[in-house]
Amino acid sequence: MVQSRLLRRLGLLAALAAGYFVAGKLGLEVAYVHPSATAVWPPTGLTLAAFLLAGYEVWPAILLGAFLVNITTAGSVATSAAIAAGNTVEGLVGAYLVNRFARGHRACERARDVFKLAGLAALLSTAVSATAGVVTLSLAGFARWTDFGSIWSTWWMGDVVSDLVIAPAVLLWAARPRVRWTRRQALEAVGLLACLAVVGIAVFDGLVPWKDKHYPLEFLCVPLLLWAAFRFEQREAATVVLLLAGVAIWGTLRGYGPFARPLFNESLLLLQAFQGVSAVITLVLAAAVAERTEAEDRLRRLAVSDPLTGLSNYRQLAHALDVEIRRSSRTDRPFAVVLMDLDGLKKINDRYGHLVGSLALRRVAETLLGSCRGIDTAARFGGDEFALVLPETGDSAAWHVARRVADRVARDGEQPPLSVSVGVAVHPRDGATLEALLNAADRSLYDTKARRHNRIKEPAR
Repeated sequence: MVQSRLLRRLGLLAALAAGYFVAGKLGLEVAYVHPSATAVWPPTGLTLAAFLLAGYEVWPAILLGAFLVNITTAGSVATSAAIAAGNTVEGLVGAYLVNRFARGHRACERARDVFKLAGLAALLSTAVSATAGVVTLSLAGFARWTDFGSIWSTWWMGDVVSDLVIAPAVLLWAARPRVRWTRRQALEAVGLLACLAVVGIAVFDGLVPWKDKHYPLEFLCVPLLLWAAFRFEQREAATVVLLLAGVAIWGTLRGYGPFARPLFNESLLLLQAFQGVSAVITLVLAAAVAERTEAEDRLRRLAVSDPLTGLSNYRQLAHALDVEIRRSSRTDRPFAVVLMDLDGLKKINDRYGHLVGSLALRRVAETLLGSCRGIDTAARFGGDEFALVLPETGDSAAWHVARRVADRVARDGEQPPLSVSVGVAVHPRDGATLEALLNAADRSLYDTKARRHNRIKEPAR
């Protein structure tokens, strides 16, 4: 087992180093201001995601990958090692700040954490690599000090946008790799991709009539980003940002689109600024929509559930009874209502405290949930009373369920020992309305209590 774990770890490190090397060589294909500085640098986002997902201990793979990229591009062994160290430290600093202040690998799930990711990792930590790299090249004589500003800004911009475009997509897909779309969602996703292709061609491709005009049509991309943010989850929104970035870079490098300039590096800097701002806006909106959806779901659950036990509350119980009454009247099939009362709750509260009393209620609720079917409705009727709606269940089966629950409560093995009294009512025999059924079940419950009380009072023979 230890050997297998070690092999998996070595495989992960090798994959990270190889991925860094391939991504770095691709980025340096568009290095115009200096062979070691490019405005398109995917490894930074991959490094941040790797540290957040796999931990800081994968730093040797990042260091090795960065060193191989630089030693095969320009400079000496010393400069390549120094640049690789700067790239590694940049990733470690960014990951530490995100882990410390922005919930780590879950940084893209909340709007405020997206802002923290952008500020701490994308804007702040990336200055480490840019400064270390350009200073190293200048001191070694591989870059002129007069070009320090242009090389640094290009290096920094490439790292910033990579943290905003690459890292969120990797983090979000790693958190939820499986796609569970409905047919309607899949069709909408296809429509979004089709529109992305059309807009990408219209804005950044040379197939349109205005290809040489460089009209400022980048605003046409905004509705697509809003569509992705409001209609899909964060991972799909991040994917759209990534795809749009690829299309935009491809078109801009061919001399088309609103950011095309005589100098390729200038074109890429303008484009990357647009991509960075678009990425932040899209991720923040997607996170805000997800937070609102989560809050609505939570409020919806609270509206129909008991906060202490997690069972349905009286409102949901009344709704379930109304549905079953109509169904039973339509199909002529009975259903049963079981009422349960926790015996001696006041004594438990007085002797052990209200916290133990609340735990006692939760013990009964857990037993109820473990004893009913998926079609049944378990609810807290109020106080120390519980209810169970059993669709298509007759009198004998309902009593069997009620006694089984009572037996499980009595034998749950926890302290203090508990007991419940039960009562059963069946529709339509015991009543045709919600009130009549609950009253009948309540009478049955107190009949059970009275019989138990009388048995206890009977003298032993």
